[in-house]
Amino acid sequence: MALYLIGDLQGCDAALQRLLDKLAFSPSRDTLYLLGDLVNRGPASDAVLRRLMGYGASARCLLGNHDLHLLALSYGARKPGRKDTLDSILNAPDRHAMLEWLRHQHMALLERWGGQDLLMVHAGVLPQWTAEQTVALAHEVEARLRAPDVADFFATMYGNAPYQWSDALQGADRLRVIVNALTRMRFCTDAGAMEFGSSGDAASAPPGYRPWFEVPGRKTAQATVAFGHWSTLGTVARDDVLPLDTGCVWGGCLSALHITPRQQGWDATLVQVQCAQAQKPGE
Repeated sequence: MALYLIGDLQGCDAALQRLLDKLAFSPSRDTLYLLGDLVNRGPASDAVLRRLMGYGASARCLLGNHDLHLLALSYGARKPGRKDTLDSILNAPDRHAMLEWLRHQHMALLERWGGQDLLMVHAGVLPQWTAEQTVALAHEVEARLRAPDVADFFATMYGNAPYQWSDALQGADRLRVIVNALTRMRFCTDAGAMEFGSSGDAASAPPGYRPWFEVPGRKTAQATVAFGHWSTLGTVARDDVLPLDTGCVWGGCLSALHITPRQQGWDATLVQVQCAQAQKPGE
């Protein structure tokens, strides 16, 4: 049995096929962990969803900001973006099945291999949250996504405020902070106030902000955090974070980490395929 973590697909099904061929992936034996942004901007979002649906329990998927955008769009809570490539899903005869499958995916996952915690999110984790708290808060959003009145959730999901977490937050404000941290955040202050206007590399943080994983004393420091979302991040010279968005849809690579659990911790081997797209970088 092999375990693979895969970064942002964004509708690049052909690259995913090449990557899975290179990995010799078998859904009867192996498990994929997809770190969100399964759809949008690439040419074959419908094919990506149908493929992952077909893998059943062998594909464990996170929701990213583009996946939530698709769901909000399908419920009339969002207008199509100029760069969207989602019509192949929205106009498909099996649209309902794909959207229902998508809204039952995860906002965060926590696994323990070789005595070490691996927390998986799409974007980031606020410094006040432990790994266990992150998953518990993710479950709050997942419950709303799976509820019959999910359209009401999408109607209040968007917005930047509140910028900072408080345990006292309730209702739409509470869920919005959780969603923004898990699917949009790159930079925050040491107190956990999020910033959403910057998308450059780690050195481009606005004054007073830093990459979320560099905040001193963050409560997930004892876990390893795998994430996507940040295609411009570049190399991170540290062992406690695993950034896996390598800009596939922008003409970069699609990346997977092959995880091999050991008695203590695990080994991680990076496997990549090139993904030639005509897109220009951007979110």
